Amino acid sequence: MMKISSLRLSLLAVCGWCALPAWAQQPARFAPIPVTSIFRPVQPNGTADDALASGRVVAGSYAPAAHASKRWRIAFLFPHMKDPYWSGCAYGVISEARRLGIVADILPASGYDDLQGQLHKMDEAIAGKYDAIVISPISMTANNPSIVRAKAAGIPVLELANDSRSDDLQLKVTTSLRGMGQEATRWVVRDAQQRGLKSINIALLPGPMGAGWVKGEVDGTRIAAQEAAIEVNILDIRYGDSERGLQSQLTGRILAKHGKRLDYIIGCTGCAPAALGPIKAAGLGDKIRVVAYDLTDEIAHLIRSKEIYAAADTKGVSQARVAINAAVNLLEGRGKEQPHTILVKLGMLDQQNYSSYPFDTSVAPENYKVVLSYEPGKD
Repeated sequence: MMKISSLRLSLLAVCGWCALPAWAQQPARFAPIPVTSIFRPVQPNGTADDALASGRVVAGSYAPAAHASKRWRIAFLFPHMKDPYWSGCAYGVISEARRLGIVADILPASGYDDLQGQLHKMDEAIAGKYDAIVISPISMTANNPSIVRAKAAGIPVLELANDSRSDDLQLKVTTSLRGMGQEATRWVVRDAQQRGLKSINIALLPGPMGAGWVKGEVDGTRIAAQEAAIEVNILDIRYGDSERGLQSQLTGRILAKHGKRLDYIIGCTGCAPAALGPIKAAGLGDKIRVVAYDLTDEIAHLIRSKEIYAAADTKGVSQARVAINAAVNLLEGRGKEQPHTILVKLGMLDQQNYSSYPFDTSVAPENYKVVLSYEPGKD
């Protein structure tokens, strides 16, 4: 169904950076990736959304770059590999490492409850003297001392996808996490209006409390609910690791408390699919509509089968491609003024635009087998 075609990374025009992506072993250019670049000065110790509100904002696209001049070694610290979102990020990282001719090692923790594991992986990366580290932080603040240690060791640290409040990062590559919550909730409101509903009751399964993207989802939902033309009541918010079994349990608790009062559940990439079984078991499949805060290949299939109604899309593959290219460009000394944050433009998928949606910017190819390491010459 979803075959990932070649995608060309575009140049961040305002920076003059270049970045050359590729697919498999045949280097190819990719379609431009629309981005918003945010330049300093920005709010101290702020989120990416804080930077968006305080910095100099320039719309553009991120762009093809030259092959690396040496085999740079870059470590990528992911929270886990338990859901397809991180599989998509891994695909973006490894396919670009192959094209750029560099070493990439993905070092995942075991989940959002494994902060100590991620801190240990950071210590390993520092001790391993990687040329750069790209981290997807588990915590908004608890990773910050380890980022300081890497910086003190002369290793630049970039951030991918998950946000934090560290001022010691070289660059953030993410999306507006608040925008993710807003877009998903605005879709819910539009859908409710089309159904003739004057008010709706919703519940949220945003993921683990304390993660930057989770706060963004919830904040964005609250903003969109307040701005909506109809009454939107948030009846329940259940936080927890995105592990499938736990999310099914949380859904069951929501249904036990609110049951037939609910109209919609909005959930994270691991949360939204996990909600479907309990909803069906409760006999509420025709009453409660599920919408996702982000897109994976699994969620795309569920939208096609009309089990999930829509998903916001943070373009995980595109984020990973921008992050690894940005790291290489930094190590190569390319470009002049470097942004504080690069936000990849959000998408929104539902049944209406399914047939024309650019899945290659968001998810790994079907049947993609996750690879956590690449070294040139060792294919």
